[in-house]
Amino acid sequence: MANSQGLGSQPVLQNFVPYKPKKNEVYMNEKQRQHFKAILLNWREQLMQEVDRTVHHMQDDAANYPDPADRATQEEEFSLELRTRDRERKLIKKIDSTIELIAQNDYGYCDSCGIDIGIRRLEARPTANKCIDCKTLDEIKEKQLGS
Repeated sequence: MANSQGLGSQPVLQNFVPYKPKKNEVYMNEKQRQHFKAILLNWREQLMQEVDRTVHHMQDDAANYPDPADRATQEEEFSLELRTRDRERKLIKKIDSTIELIAQNDYGYCDSCGIDIGIRRLEARPTANKCIDCKTLDEIKEKQLGS
């Protein structure tokens, strides 16, 4: 089954065109917000198509194999697909809440320090809610606590 995502649930968007800011352009203006809303809606649509494909695949391929090994293989495959779809369902919720942030003009700013997250970072991770510095600090703290 084709996966619409790359590693780490990064979007692999079809027809993606990077935003080209104009000189002295105000950060997170209407044009930029529309750009990111389009990215998020496209990503959401791709995830929904994956959900539909999974449902059809599981319905079409569901068989009661007499051989226990074949049955176990199919159950494991379905289990893996369902776990993947569950992660994507959570991601769809995050995408929806991010679209809501755009509607409220609260998108593109770090939740921790309030500075601009940056257009390129947001294009790489449209649901990012922290600037790269705060995210890096969080990851360092997480590593230190996890060790």
